[in-house]
Amino acid sequence: MGSLPSPPPPAAAGDNAAGWQAIDTGELGRLFEAQRRHLDHFFDHVDLHQAAAFAQALLDAPGAVFFSGVGKSGIVAHKLSQTLSTLGFVRSAFLPPTDALHGDIGALFPGDILVLLSKSGSSDELLGLVPCARAKGAYLIAVTSVEGNPLAALCDMSVHLPLQRELCPFNLAPVTSTSIQMVFGDTVVAALMAAKKLTREQYAANHPAGKIGKSLIFKVKDVMKKQEELPICKEGDMIMDQLTELTSKGCGCLLVVDDNYHLIGTFTDGDLRRTLKANGATIFDLTVGQMCNRNPRTISPDAMAVEAMQKMESPPSAVQFLPVVDDQNVVIGIVTLHGLVSAGL
Repeated sequence: MGSLPSPPPPAAAGDNAAGWQAIDTGELGRLFEAQRRHLDHFFDHVDLHQAAAFAQALLDAPGAVFFSGVGKSGIVAHKLSQTLSTLGFVRSAFLPPTDALHGDIGALFPGDILVLLSKSGSSDELLGLVPCARAKGAYLIAVTSVEGNPLAALCDMSVHLPLQRELCPFNLAPVTSTSIQMVFGDTVVAALMAAKKLTREQYAANHPAGKIGKSLIFKVKDVMKKQEELPICKEGDMIMDQLTELTSKGCGCLLVVDDNYHLIGTFTDGDLRRTLKANGATIFDLTVGQMCNRNPRTISPDAMAVEAMQKMESPPSAVQFLPVVDDQNVVIGIVTLHGLVSAGL
């Protein structure tokens, strides 16, 4: 088997093996400035009455809201449908125009809204979809950037997104129009959130795997250790007899309880080191109750998990765990900083 060819030598500064010029930071800066002017043109000329009517239509939709588009506009349409669906009060999905004409249009029902994104408003796929979607009873909205386009003329509502030109040197590649579509759509979504008075809790309910969702959904009882996982001991137990319990449960502490599991105090591995340093060999004669902290921080199982983390970090000094007790001070669990971090909080 022959050896692989050696890689080509690195290109000299200012060019490469294909003869292309290196990226010039000055030219790149001019491009960014030109793109900003193109976006400013959109912001300066967007019709707020059209935008408000569009947002109101989505807010008042009696059915689902579908988005469709071709090419790069289709990618934007897909993203906007996903963002809208995360709000929880509007059912939304992306409807690929070609797939729609081969059966997927069956998802459309009377009262649904179909938003058609297109820069030119002349895509054959969207124009072919319009009569079929109308026959299904959908309300059609065109979002386009070319004045007097056929798609806008065929739909029930039309929104014009002012486009000065594409940043592309040939004014062809959709490198500005898609940015405008995304900015417009995302701004409308934010307007819907404000109009619906969406709360953090409602938003988090649709993002249970994210940090925001977990902080607003997870309670202490969802992340605490319990039952056989608890490092339990009695106050009369000798310290040296509880070393296995102290180290094997992965909590870094002992929960000192009475016969009815009422919390008496806590004893940590830090307490063990300090006791050993202060007492030397006499540690063998000490009970856990003699050295435990009888005024530990505790938390309720129904408290929010994020509250537990805040309580651990509060003055005068941070702690690594909190005993979980009920309203009778009975130990039912323990929540650790490691457990909260592992849960994504």
